[in-house]
Amino acid sequence: MRKVERSNPLVTLAVAAMGAAVGLVVQFALSSRGHAPLSPPLSLPASLVLVAGVLLVFGLRLRRQIRKQPGAIDPFHAVRLLVTARAGQIVGALFGGFGAGLLLSLTGRSVAATAAAWVPMMLVVIAGAVLLGCAAIVEHWCRVPPGDETDEDGGLDPERGPADPAVYRDR
Repeated sequence: MRKVERSNPLVTLAVAAMGAAVGLVVQFALSSRGHAPLSPPLSLPASLVLVAGVLLVFGLRLRRQIRKQPGAIDPFHAVRLLVTARAGQIVGALFGGFGAGLLLSLTGRSVAATAAAWVPMMLVVIAGAVLLGCAAIVEHWCRVPPGDETDEDGGLDPERGPADPAVYRDR
């Protein structure tokens, strides 16, 4: 069985850089056509923080269940939460980078932007970082504690059958 590895921070950094590049391109395209800079709606950072909160709630529930009854965990629930946490890291990095790109484009202007223009961009950066951090924490919580299903070499015990794993025990 292949060991599940943690998310690569370089991938997260690359996604954030792509988001920043997209934010810069969008702002430069708008300014070249004479339009006002893009100001994201306040519902964007609010939804990112809401997703981070929901992810934390589900992560805490799983963590408590792992500590309380390590053998009674539904593996499908844990895998779904792990995938959602990894997706949250990518989305948080993408939107955080996008907000940073929007902000970065404002620094090169000859006329300073008003607070009404840069505050929503800053909130997107902060909300993206919050989602990224919460998703990384939840991914850490989804790791399986060491159990008795491995032999001393770290491999799976060949004598155990499909009905033997702890997740299939009666509750």
